[in-house]
Amino acid sequence: MRFKEKVAVVLGGNSGIGLASAKAFAEEGARVVITGRNPATLQQAAAAIDGDVLALQSDISDLDAHTALIDEIRTKHDRIDVLFVNAGVGAFIPFEEVTPENYDEIFAINMRGPYFAIQKALPLMGEGGAIVLCSSIGHCAGLPGNSVYAASKAGMRSLARNLGAELVGRGIRVNCVSPGPTDTPIITRSKVDDIEAMKAQMRSVVPMKRMGEPEEIARAVLFLASSDASFITGIDLLVDGGLISF
Repeated sequence: MRFKEKVAVVLGGNSGIGLASAKAFAEEGARVVITGRNPATLQQAAAAIDGDVLALQSDISDLDAHTALIDEIRTKHDRIDVLFVNAGVGAFIPFEEVTPENYDEIFAINMRGPYFAIQKALPLMGEGGAIVLCSSIGHCAGLPGNSVYAASKAGMRSLARNLGAELVGRGIRVNCVSPGPTDTPIITRSKVDDIEAMKAQMRSVVPMKRMGEPEEIARAVLFLASSDASFITGIDLLVDGGLISF
């Protein structure tokens, strides 16, 4: 019960790693707030979480929506103890086919939106607070067709380092988790012809010869958000079955 009576906000908590993390926070006693763009999946996610949960529809790329979101959290809980920024989108697009629209959409969701969402949430956070950003091992190594997504996730890793330095004086820790190939809906939504072939290829390059599960990433998120990591800030924790390390 590391998060008993604490308020844990999961931006992008309606599926995949976000939902697994929200469930885990609730299981350890947190009062959970989840957000998502899709009202149907958001309500399904809320029903799947056993505990005190508040589900708020909000688009991470809509900067105007951030104010309303934080106002609702302030009214309900008056503070944020843990902020997990998980909202994101993936896309494999060959470099020569990337359009300004592709670029702007991915960065709006993966970098610009999270940046200003954190800025809006910060007044509700105080000493002992923890922020965890979700990046990706995509920022660690080159992969054809991954240039825009990887650049946006490299931004998240850099943001964790810089905010960690900027907020350490306030007693707020900021860390980053970078999942490797993980079996989540973001894989299923990828614009590729053969999803199963893509998954098989991912499994083949991971030293453990499998994809990660959302719950495995969630355990790393909870560690970074908990007092177990009280002397850790600014790091990037790779959860990738050894893919980058070996």
